Amino acid sequence: MSVDIDELAKRLETQVLEDARDVFSETVIEYAYNPRNMGELSEADGVGRITGTCGDTVQIQIRVEDERISESGFITDGCGTSIACGSRLTEMITGKTIEEALTITSDDLLRSLDGLPDEYVHCSVLAVNVLREAIADYRELGSDKQT
Repeated sequence: MSVDIDELAKRLETQVLEDARDVFSETVIEYAYNPRNMGELSEADGVGRITGTCGDTVQIQIRVEDERISESGFITDGCGTSIACGSRLTEMITGKTIEEALTITSDDLLRSLDGLPDEYVHCSVLAVNVLREAIADYRELGSDKQT
């Protein structure tokens, strides 16, 4: 019996996507499979990193110009939902002032992803908490630069 590995991989990928569509919105799937802003920024002005209760670690870096987030990036060792949340959140904050970014809640992130199943909501909370830590780091580093 001959098995075509490429064909088997394609069938498995199709099945995984079909199963994901039973649970997640197309928006979540898109951001999980095609993440934006994934990767570390060189010379970030602020960095936040938290390991959630689920074991996923998310890190967000921000670059700030004139109190506005000019660029952001994230890395995670987490699941597809953590990837989707980090990816979408970095899109949401880029171009916003620090104060505007601080007003973003996990509910805002959930809405922008067309929701998450209850057991994955913690991923949106984690991402927003990491953002707040990155902003706190920026503010702390900024005050050090001025002294």
